[in-house]
Formats: sequence, C-alpha cells, structure tokens
Amino acid sequence: MATITASDLGKDVAGRPLLRGVSFRLQRRDRMTIAGRNGSGKTTLLRMLAGETSIDSGELSLAKGTRIALHDQRPPRERSLTLRDYVLSGCTEAVALEAKLTELELKMGAGDKRAVDSYANVQARFELAGGYNWRDRVTDIVFGLGFHQPDLDRSLESFSGGEITRGSLARALAGSPDVLLLDEPTNHLDIESLEWLETTLVELDAAIVLVAHDRWFLESVGTCVLELEAGRSRFFSGPWHAWRTEQAARELALGRSIQKQKLEIERMEKFVERFRAKASKAKQAQSRVKALDKIQRITEDPRDRRELGFKFAAPERSARVVFELEDGRLEVPGRTLLHDATLWLERGEHVSLVGPNGSGKTTLVRALTGEQELTAGRLKTGHKVSVGYLSQHGEDLEWGGARTVLEAAVKRTGLTPNEARALLGRFLFSGEDAEKPLDGLSGGERKRLGLAVLVAGKANVLILDEPTNHLDLESRESLEDALRSFEGSLLLVTHDRALLDAVGTRTVAVEHHTLRSYAGGWAEYARLREERGPLAQLDAPPPLAANRGEAPAAAASEPQLRVATKPASAKPSISKNRRREQQNLEQKVAKAEQQLAALEDQLADPAAWASEYESAKSQARHTAATRTVEAAYEELQRFEADLAAASADGP
Repeated sequence: MATITASDLGKDVAGRPLLRGVSFRLQRRDRMTIAGRNGSGKTTLLRMLAGETSIDSGELSLAKGTRIALHDQRPPRERSLTLRDYVLSGCTEAVALEAKLTELELKMGAGDKRAVDSYANVQARFELAGGYNWRDRVTDIVFGLGFHQPDLDRSLESFSGGEITRGSLARALAGSPDVLLLDEPTNHLDIESLEWLETTLVELDAAIVLVAHDRWFLESVGTCVLELEAGRSRFFSGPWHAWRTEQAARELALGRSIQKQKLEIERMEKFVERFRAKASKAKQAQSRVKALDKIQRITEDPRDRRELGFKFAAPERSARVVFELEDGRLEVPGRTLLHDATLWLERGEHVSLVGPNGSGKTTLVRALTGEQELTAGRLKTGHKVSVGYLSQHGEDLEWGGARTVLEAAVKRTGLTPNEARALLGRFLFSGEDAEKPLDGLSGGERKRLGLAVLVAGKANVLILDEPTNHLDLESRESLEDALRSFEGSLLLVTHDRALLDAVGTRTVAVEHHTLRSYAGGWAEYARLREERGPLAQLDAPPPLAANRGEAPAAAASEPQLRVATKPASAKPSISKNRRREQQNLEQKVAKAEQQLAALEDQLADPAAWASEYESAKSQARHTAATRTVEAAYEELQRFEADLAAASADGP
C-alpha cells in the first residue's frame, strides 16, 4: 500500500475554488516537489495533507500508523523552550518508547513475567525509532543545519526569526516521520547547510512533499512533480528538470511566448551544463542535456500570463575601480567578523560574495553602502559611483512615511504618480495592487517593490543582499535575466546557487574571518571546494587572489582555481564484437531520438491538447518517449564505462 494517496482533493477559500482534482500516490523514498506560482495553493495543500486544514472534497488515504511531520514558516507558540527541548519535542515516539522501556524494566525487576514479552516488542519498535543513539542523531541534525553546541541550551526567545525557522526544520527531521512535508525548507540556510539537507533528504526513508524555489535544490532532491495551475493539478513522474522540459514541450504545443521559450531553453542548457560539472551530479545530468536539443521552437507569441519582466537601463560610466577596501576590520559585540580584509570591485564586474550564515556578509555590504562604520581599515569609492542597494529584509520600504505601494514608489524614485504606476505594472502591481498598504505586503511583494525602486534609480553599482528571498521561480528567473544583462557593477550576496552560477564572474569568499578572491564564477569555486573536501577547507593555505586590473587571461596563473586535465592517453583497441555492440547501442539512441522528435512534431498540433483526455494521453506519450531516450543513453553510458574499466585493467 502506498504511504499516502490523494484522490481528487478540492479546497475552497472565501467561497472560491482554490484547488480542484488534486491526485497523486507516494511510496517511501518518493520526493514530490509542488510547482506553481505564488497563490496557487501550495502551502494550503501541505496543510491539508498534514490535517491542519480541512479537505472540502476528495479523499486522502494514509497507511496505518503513518507519522506525518510538517515544517512551515510559522513560528512556534512556546518561545520559552530551549532549542534542545524544542527539537526533541518532535520526537514523541522515541521519547514515549524510551519511557515505556524504563517502566517495563522496573516491572521485570519486580518479577512481572508479562513484562518480558512486552519488552521485546517495545524494544524492537524503539530500535526502528533510532535506538539508544537517537539523541545523538538529533544533535547531528541540529548541527547539520548550522547550529553549534552552545545553541542547544539557549532559549528560543534569543534566536532570530530565521534561526527559529531552521530549528523548526530540525524538529521535523528529528521525528523520523513516514511522511515529511516541507514548506520552503531552504529559507535561511547557507550553502553548506543546503548541501547537507540535500544529502539528508535523498537518504531519508520517508515520503517527502516539498515546496521550494531553489532550482539546484529541486534538481538534487525531487523524484516527481505535482504542478498546480489555475486551480488544477498535473502529476509528473520524473525529476524536476525533466518536468521543466516536458512543460516547455506543452507550452510549445499551446503556442506560448517565443521569447520565453528561447530564454527557458538557454537557461536550462546552461543550468544542466553547470550542474553536471559537479562530480557527484555528472551522471545524473549527462543524459538530460541531450533532450533539450530536441525541443522545437515555437512560432507564435500570444501572452496569457502576468509575469515579472524588467531590465536595468544602461548606467552612467563610473571610475574603473568602484570600491577598494584595504585592511578592513569589522567587529560586533563579543567577536570579530572580518580582519585584514581586502575587497575590490571594478567597473562592469559582477562579483558574488559567499560565506556561511553569520560570517559577516550583510555587515560588510552595509559598510560598503555607508550604513555601518568599519572598525578599522580604509574604504575608497571611485568617481561617479552611484550605488543601488537592496537589503535582505526590505526594511527601508517605510522611508518617507509612505503608506501604500504607489506612495513608496513616488517618494523613493521621484517619478510622477502616472510614471510610478507604469513602473509598478512591470513588477505585477497593476490597477488596485498599486494602492496596497505597505504593512500588508507579503515578503514577495515587498521584494518586488524594492526591485522596482532599484530599477528606477539608474545606479551604476548594484549591491543586492539575498534578492531572491520570497520570490517565486518565475520571478527569480526574470531577476536572473535582468542581472545578466546589467552593464554596471554588481556585488551579489545570495544562497541561490543557480543565480550565483548565472550571474557571477568572480567569487569573493568569507573564509577564516577574512576575504579571499577567486577568479571565476560559482561553478569554479564550487569545484574547488569539492576538491578540497570539508577538512581541507578548514586547514587549506590561503589561495592566490586574482590580481586587480589584470585581463581575464592573467587569472590562468592561479592553479588552485583550475581543474588539472590529464594528458589524453592512446585510444584503447576494441574488438570487432565490442565495436559492433557499441554501434548497435549508438543506433538505438539515434532511433529513440528520432522517434521523440517525430512525436514532438505530432504534439505541436493543438488538437493533441484539445481536451483533458487528449492532454493526458499526449503527456503520457511524450513522457514515455523521453524515458526511452534516457534509458538508451544510460545503456550506452554503462557500456562505455565498462569498456573504459576493462581498458584500465589491461589485457
């Protein structure tokens, strides 16, 4: 029996349908990602599955004894607990079984023979719940999410909102649920914790349903996708990347935006190329990139969706060196964040600033913008430098006593009300939305308003601190496109690895309480981190920094930043039978690709999607053909790997 089965679930909100016909079935180790725009009902569906929100129609079936844990963004009601007690409160089964064993041991000591039979049964269940080491496992979870030993005995009242959210995630993981429901689990995690969470979820013996907007995370974790659109759902059995490819094929058949399709294909090609550059992901990505070549470009451009779309105007030319920090030192009460820090930013350069949570990134960018004083050091700002700053939490939106979105835009930009309305329309504040009160805005709306003000400012230097927080997937990709084309200088702080990879051309890392500069973007830096390994990262000597003012070619003198390539060896001889087998497999791949291409030609006919039945049939045919291509590639790859291994072993 499946762990969880949803059949035709429906939900109304304020008398209007929010969800209709939501159906799926999950087994243990299935990891379903819910895809859909903000407001499509993703969080509501999670709470329906958790039993916290009523189901208005349909049926939800769970296997007997199924334990469900939900992690969302709501803070805990009890704030006087320590972090340790709060996380352990999620382990109700382990606590109860441990207490039961103690009770039975006392009874057995008193000569109660019936307790002996019960003890074996309870002990077996206790072992399944983690055994006597379950507290150590819970501690490992807490540490994996970025906490440290002294944090365990701190009251929740002493933590920030982001830290409490991480504590909630630790509590959900610690309970060893059969069904784990996660709403934005990547929020407030640094990259190291994100990578730990990815590995943990993949290894978890549970069915997982999650909502997230981090593209690398979705690709690493998901095994299937539930798409929510216009109140309806569509289940796709396959990883996130395969769903995006299938979605592109459907949009092609429905005749949606040419430009959107072009950008989507280019983005996914680059994404997969970078994703497979990571050694642990290479095999996963290699077969998928082939399918992208088969997506046919659309020839019509009807627009039927509101979506974020903007770009930055060509900025005024600044001095060659925008910022130059020498011997920088930043301190907060009780500790030093940075010392002997050197940082520079040149005209037109796009630099990524990375480092663990609490390492001082936000404090540093506040110092660069003049909002905070350096403890020591010298900061020089170049001639004609105009800085546009987007803070992490958008706290500056109350500036000037503005009460509504429109008032804030007028006061922050100096535009007339009509000009401000035109600007806000590009950021999805059209009509009455422009009159929304500031204190009622969601996190995503506040971020979009901040971006609108930033675009109107025409700055030639952008400093962005976590700009993708609260943005949905489509808005993140629109921001990515705008930043890639920005002609000015950019300093970007984010944990969104897809954005780092797409935008950054140099990486500055906070390491050992100082700054180190690496030539190349996120992919090069991530490759270096993986080669070092976790222990080497702690003790590695300082790498060579990229030389200021040198041409990009000069960075090649930094051997630490490049992966050494082995000299090509002589091609091993292959027997005629093995060569023939390889040719047969290559022909099998070519045939599967031809069949997929022919099918996509057929599915370009709108009649193939004219009804719910035809759409389902077309989707199933396309999915089957895509899997046939992937299976053929995997078979060829296994053959070539065996061939290489045999050659390495010698005759």
